[in-house]
Amino acid sequence: MPAYLIVNIRVNDPVAYERYKAEVPALIRKHGGEYLARGGKCEVLEGDWRPNRLVLFRFPSLKSIQALDADPEYQPLKNLRQSVAYTESVAVEGV
Repeated sequence: MPAYLIVNIRVNDPVAYERYKAEVPALIRKHGGEYLARGGKCEVLEGDWRPNRLVLFRFPSLKSIQALDADPEYQPLKNLRQSVAYTESVAVEGV
């Protein structure tokens, strides 16, 4: 069953974040993921949520999202992202 990863990122150091943006796509693909939206124009239709940089991915399953998050190759990039940005993320099974 497909799964979706929804990420909201507030980048605090855009220069350092460029390395993350350049290197993470290969790991996303390695785990079967693909970008559906990546920081484009966002319009809130209801509620108080004000996303900063919204990114939406599709993966083959929740397990593939978990595998990406646990991948030893991803850990240095994850640490980089966490040091230069505030991130909120949620994974959800699709239909």
